[in-house]
Amino acid sequence: MSNLFNVYPIYNITPVKALGAKVWNDKGQEYLDFYGGHGVISAGHSHPVYVKAVSEQVAKLGFYSNSIENPLQEELGKKLVSFSGYPDYSLFLCNSGAEANENALKLASFHNGKKKVVAFNKAFHGRTSAAVAATDNPSIVAPINAGHEVVFLPLNDEEALKAELAKGDVCCVIIEGIQGVGGLDEGTTLFFKAIEKACNDNDVVLILDEIQSGYGRSGKFFAHQYHNIKPDIITMAKGMGNGFPIGGILISPKFKASFGLLGTTFGGNHLACAAATAVLDVIEQENLMDNVNSMSAYFKEQAAIIPQVKKIKGRGLMLGLEFDFEINELRKKLIYNEFIFTGSASQKNLLRILPPLSINKEDIDRFFIGLKNALKDL
Repeated sequence: MSNLFNVYPIYNITPVKALGAKVWNDKGQEYLDFYGGHGVISAGHSHPVYVKAVSEQVAKLGFYSNSIENPLQEELGKKLVSFSGYPDYSLFLCNSGAEANENALKLASFHNGKKKVVAFNKAFHGRTSAAVAATDNPSIVAPINAGHEVVFLPLNDEEALKAELAKGDVCCVIIEGIQGVGGLDEGTTLFFKAIEKACNDNDVVLILDEIQSGYGRSGKFFAHQYHNIKPDIITMAKGMGNGFPIGGILISPKFKASFGLLGTTFGGNHLACAAATAVLDVIEQENLMDNVNSMSAYFKEQAAIIPQVKKIKGRGLMLGLEFDFEINELRKKLIYNEFIFTGSASQKNLLRILPPLSINKEDIDRFFIGLKNALKDL
């Protein structure tokens, strides 16, 4: 009998090692990883630059609190704001995507003294108090979280957005660069620009949730950069640490820091900073965003010739294949018969694809061989 609190549906597979886009279980079976543990694996499993950085750091110092100077935080901050295109923004480090969103919402409320949050239908922002209240899934919102004032609006409905923000009581708008769990829908460029203007006109903070769509996964560093807007706060996690728990928020210069405004025990610890800096080094040195764009185009070409695929959603290597049937059995066949990891979404007929940013054509060809085989057996 397990002593674990049983809240996860678990496949009967035990990974013990991994490299690049490959994972091996305890019986030696090789799997192709086209899900990256919910889009977490960015640089690739066990990348030598990443392994070296984490190993050397833990041998020297794994952790000390934020009550002392940590040059690794400064190094990560300088590299991140420069590489992301936000050189004048500040970085606050935490431990996860939910914590990043929680701190972003809190900072927004401190800034303008308001508390109403505008989010969007099918949004997912995490499972902590305010973040889960801004998540459009009542089944994971506990009664204790229900006291937050959150309004959910349809994606791409400019009139509804303008009307809500014009009331004058909205603290912030939080929106994903590309919706993840919700099914890979995204705002149009016109809608993102309308949000930016309405926020500026009404003293509302614009928070861009780039937890899954950031760190190069979309083909740009952040997915919102396709729309030429500049949010007030940008939240990050997942691919930021390539598997090591880390999150962060990039904060506009208009926000003023003060002691005690935000805080964390483990956020920005030495190991996390070493991991996150190594990820940026790999993305930059190996031109992984260029690879994302070229491999995305190749993936879409191959997907378009499969008749059962009704629609291809997403950008870069944050993709979804839409079928005219629910994909639960297809995922099982892929993992147990074809040895391929994939993901699901709240949209039951959507197969989510989130491989490492370093995948190649050989990986993609193997994926489609497996997909065709699995589809034959349905």
